[in-house]
Amino acid sequence: MTAPSAVRAALARRNMFSVVGIAAVLVFTIGSAIVTQFSFADGFASFPKAFGWMAENLVPNANTLRSIGKIGSKLLETVLVAVMASVLAAIVAFFLAILASRTTRPHVAISAVVRVIASLCRNIPVVAWAMIFLLSFGQNVVTGLLALFIGTLGYLTRAFTEIVDETAKSSVEALTASGAKWPQIVLQSVLPSVLPQVVSWVLYMIETNIRDATLVGILTGTGIGFLFDLYYKSMNFAKAGLVTLGIIVLVVVIETVSNALRRIIL
Repeated sequence: MTAPSAVRAALARRNMFSVVGIAAVLVFTIGSAIVTQFSFADGFASFPKAFGWMAENLVPNANTLRSIGKIGSKLLETVLVAVMASVLAAIVAFFLAILASRTTRPHVAISAVVRVIASLCRNIPVVAWAMIFLLSFGQNVVTGLLALFIGTLGYLTRAFTEIVDETAKSSVEALTASGAKWPQIVLQSVLPSVLPQVVSWVLYMIETNIRDATLVGILTGTGIGFLFDLYYKSMNFAKAGLVTLGIIVLVVVIETVSNALRRIIL
């Protein structure tokens, strides 16, 4: 087979796989709609009515501005809980990543145990952790903090482990060959080489946890989530709309600052 013929055959196979993939997605989507009795026509038709209701009920008015102080304090509480959970989880996750990484692990068994723990923490949703801790600690800040901490710990442990495996391998091998001890390898080689990526991941998790903290707060009765739930259930939709606007502004500001810091660090 000539080179042009081989290229055409490869393109034909790729196009065939693309067509089959698109067809499979369409069949799965239509099948899911049939099983769940979802109507695309009714769904699209409800959009104008939904937007009309939001424009009529969720737009803040002059009376809602009196609640800005309370909303601001709850937003600050949400940010502090998210930052605290992210930073604490990052510290613990870094030590766990050192134990789990193939580059720095002291023993294969320890690495396996850490990876299983991280997988468990990561694969259970934050909301589920909040419900679990709610039974033990009740509705308070500790419940939300622990839920965010556990979820963040799982994600960061995996991320930090991969960073150590990819970034610090050559420098660790060099120090090991020179006779350096394990603590020296971690402090003088691993930590300096992975610190920028670690900080970037922590900033990302702070953004994520601020969003998750809003939902967790509805369950734990804390932060801005609790205030939104209170206003919404009491049908004070204008104040609920002001809370939503505050959350949007907060997330945009945090994301902008985080992106700026990432550009400086990396």
